Amino acid sequence: MKPAPSKVTLAVPPQPTDHAVGPLAAKVTVIEYGDFECPSCAGAEPAVRQLLKLHATELRLIFRHFPLEDAHPRALLAAEAAEAAGAQGSFWPMHDLLLANSSHLTRKHLDGYAAQLGLDMVRFKAELDDELYRQRIREHQDGGRRSHLRATPTFYVDGVVQDISGGMRELFAAVEAALAG
Repeated sequence: MKPAPSKVTLAVPPQPTDHAVGPLAAKVTVIEYGDFECPSCAGAEPAVRQLLKLHATELRLIFRHFPLEDAHPRALLAAEAAEAAGAQGSFWPMHDLLLANSSHLTRKHLDGYAAQLGLDMVRFKAELDDELYRQRIREHQDGGRRSHLRATPTFYVDGVVQDISGGMRELFAAVEAALAG
């Protein structure tokens, strides 16, 4: 008899500095490692929003950066733009704009999104120029690698990786099971 495959678990538990939506004391926490230039991440976003809406009082979503720089050359700068926006209280609005415009992530586009959000543009541009948030993104990537990440988006439900290769319904099922447990 073959032993059951071991579950891949999250190497870095939720941190106070994580970007999160949903109640702090939520029954279930989903952590998404994503890449703003990734078409699959952009494609998963409507399902993630639906999941949050369905379980608004019981679910917490954390987003962590995992730019796949070889495949997506603008993903790292986009992640830095999200962090710079986050420093001004606008991480989630920038997150949403970046995913909605995942094929338009040049510096000019990023500056335009920041202006659209009403950010302090001098600060935003200086932080991008200085790569102020690059280390934070590298830490996310390191945590992802230690969690055996191979692709984006990757979701962890209460610390256990969820295979979504069969579709996002698998994530919904995992959240439902965790809520029922």
